[in-house]
Amino acid sequence: MSIPLFDVNSQEPLFDPEQRRTLAEAALRSITASTARARGDDFLRILVKDLAEALDVKYVIAGRLISMDDGSEGIRTLALWGGDGYQPNIEYSLQHTPCQDVTCQSMCFHGSDIQRRFPLDTLLVDMHAESYVGMPLIDTEGRTLGILSAIDTRPIDENKRLLALLLLSIFSARSAAELQHQERTQQLEEIVRVRTESLLAAQANLIEQEQMAALGSLVAGVSHEVNTPIGVALTAASSMGSYADQLVQLLGGAKVSRAELIDIAEALKGAAALIERNLARAADLIGNFKQLAVDQVSEYVADLALHDYVHGLVSAHSPELRKAALGVELDIAPDCQVRLAAGKLSQILSNLLMNSARHGYPHGGPGRITIRARIEAPDAGAPWLLLEFSDDGVGLAPAVREHMFEPFFTTKRGQGGSGLGMHIVYTIVQQLGGQISAVDATPGCHIHIRLPLTH
Repeated sequence: MSIPLFDVNSQEPLFDPEQRRTLAEAALRSITASTARARGDDFLRILVKDLAEALDVKYVIAGRLISMDDGSEGIRTLALWGGDGYQPNIEYSLQHTPCQDVTCQSMCFHGSDIQRRFPLDTLLVDMHAESYVGMPLIDTEGRTLGILSAIDTRPIDENKRLLALLLLSIFSARSAAELQHQERTQQLEEIVRVRTESLLAAQANLIEQEQMAALGSLVAGVSHEVNTPIGVALTAASSMGSYADQLVQLLGGAKVSRAELIDIAEALKGAAALIERNLARAADLIGNFKQLAVDQVSEYVADLALHDYVHGLVSAHSPELRKAALGVELDIAPDCQVRLAAGKLSQILSNLLMNSARHGYPHGGPGRITIRARIEAPDAGAPWLLLEFSDDGVGLAPAVREHMFEPFFTTKRGQGGSGLGMHIVYTIVQQLGGQISAVDATPGCHIHIRLPLTH
């Protein structure tokens, strides 16, 4: 509640100087107490209300200095008390207003007749303003951030002016500190946003490089693996040439026995079968690798015979798995049909297979990996694919299991491990709207994945 300091008719002081000082101190303590715990815009809203009551004026404005569309300076109010309540915040140009003088870092006081002094300020007309007191909000670097002003529909005499200047000067410093804090917070948030975007872009680039490196390793393994059946086929083809030469010599001789022809025919038949088997083996390897390579750069959703698809994917990784002395067992029904993003599934299983090969058996195999899959069809809602991937390797320590899906976490630091393989798996599962967890079970590593299926 405000306490009038002056007679409303004569504007003569109702209290002597000592009493006015006591009332000023009381007003200062009251405003300080009510705003002590407030910050930012909340502080300004409380402040304009309390200042209006303490000074017994109709309007108090706290505003920030802004640039208008036409390039001129203006004020955007952050808190505006008018009459008996808060008013909507507004923007207005500083041209031809008493606030313009305030932003030049000087106190502005007009005890009466304010509309005549600033005839082009329509806001004063709308307020029926008669008097004005304003104080600039100056930050620690000497910049003007805004204004704090009190406007009334009655004149303000010299005695009331002193109280207004006292309170405005004290709380303009606090208001400037709040605005500067907001400004620095926004700058810090922008720096954090930019750096976060940069880090995310760098991480995405590293993940892409890791995926390409994994594909490159697969290419090298498949290339080496394909060389073996092709080499055998070339040797068999060369032998067939020798057998053909022998056959020509026999047929060109004076006589040829039936037994000799049968021997050469059997040799040719065996070489042809050897060529066929090895070329078929090479074709399977190339076909599986081609499918895997195409899938991993594709986003398309396809209908898959899951057992055959996973079998082909495992075959494409057979060079790495055989080098690590690992066998893979599939527990997937032959008639299991699913519809999902094939490339995403291949990336998940590829990373899991390579993770087992590289981390599950630090002293080498033999070992066994098991991939189980089944469809969960709830009574309501879409079906889910449940994948269980496990090996019988060294398993996961609690600390490893807790952090294994985090980016750049690896147990092979300094030994070529990037720490992105399992993070890639986690990221893909999240992108598909699924769930993944590392299960506390022995022996070995156990990963459970749930993926929503597309209708």
